[in-house]
Amino acid sequence: MYIISACLVGINCRYNGTSTLNSALKKMIDDGIAIAVCPEVMAGLPTPRESCEIQFILGEQRVISKSGKDYTKAFNFGAEETLKICLSKHLLKAILQSRSPSCGFGKIYNGCFDGKLIPGNGITAELLHKNGIAIFTEDNFE
Repeated sequence: MYIISACLVGINCRYNGTSTLNSALKKMIDDGIAIAVCPEVMAGLPTPRESCEIQFILGEQRVISKSGKDYTKAFNFGAEETLKICLSKHLLKAILQSRSPSCGFGKIYNGCFDGKLIPGNGITAELLHKNGIAIFTEDNFE
């Protein structure tokens, strides 16, 4: 069983109210071998919502919106809730939306809102990875 970012299976929960539907991943949901989650929605954030990126402020990792609002607490809560689902259902693999401040794995946006990527992981991806969950993205799950 897998956990998959809900936006990858056609659920319009991305920050801009859209999805990035991947037919193969949607089939995994339809076949009952995966569960769709959105850590940001589970944290109570609205859809659509202001875009956020990870920034390091005084050496501390924060999730900041384009207007400067700190959403770190919400992103951490969504990550914890996602981990709880994985642990309770014994899910050992996750397929997560690349580049996202929640789900990005390997590369995330640089925190400057200029579209540039840097090495790093989103809040949820990092927490799952640290807890032994294998992380894939829509680009490398096959």
